[in-house]
Amino acid sequence: MMEQTWIILGASSTMARALMQKLAEAGAGLVLAGRRMDDLQASASDALARGAALAEPVAFDARDPDSFQPVIDRALDQPGQINCAVFVGSMPPQAEIDADPGLLDGVIADSFTGPARFLQMLAPHLEARGSGTVVGVGSVAGDRGRIGNYVYGGAKGGFATYLSGLRNRLGRSGVHVLTVKPGPVDTAMTQGMEGLPFPTTAEAVAEDILAGVGRGRDVLYTRRIWWPIMLVIRAIPEHLFKKMSI
Repeated sequence: MMEQTWIILGASSTMARALMQKLAEAGAGLVLAGRRMDDLQASASDALARGAALAEPVAFDARDPDSFQPVIDRALDQPGQINCAVFVGSMPPQAEIDADPGLLDGVIADSFTGPARFLQMLAPHLEARGSGTVVGVGSVAGDRGRIGNYVYGGAKGGFATYLSGLRNRLGRSGVHVLTVKPGPVDTAMTQGMEGLPFPTTAEAVAEDILAGVGRGRDVLYTRRIWWPIMLVIRAIPEHLFKKMSI
């Protein structure tokens, strides 16, 4: 098997940690990028104990473009295939953003423009190598603007559209781009939210991602039930949808 190094953006997140553990057990190299360096160092130690070929924490902040290139450089130091999984995002309550519109900028940077800019910088290197995988984690919230989280949904919707274009570009060079759209996942981001429909776990999402990568999927809903649900939600006429509290 070709040597593989995975850049994990937002490596402190629960979903990222679950994927990292599975990749480590498969012997992949890992560049763990995020803001919480103490946490990343602990994850790196865990990954090495699980069999990772490399596990190195690197500082990354989606709101600080100066932090992007060192992450890319560290990955490019490794031989073989370079892959990237993007778990970066933030979701303050919509009511807080409504009260303080200044919060919008951070949500957009964390969930869309920061990751997109990073991938724009990485893309030429993947094209040059003629291989690799990009996994972009979006959300079912990005499929339609809803009153409860339309800023977060707008950011994730924009990121999904960006990934679609990136897939069109990089696919011509043998690079696979997978867009992942989870429903509610049991993570710190969803703590305190009651009554979330069809929840799943970070471990299940990680398994679905690896299966989607192996099958060359373009778009993956996890859990699967969200594909027909969102198909119906997208089909509701706007004059009716705007009266609903979905």
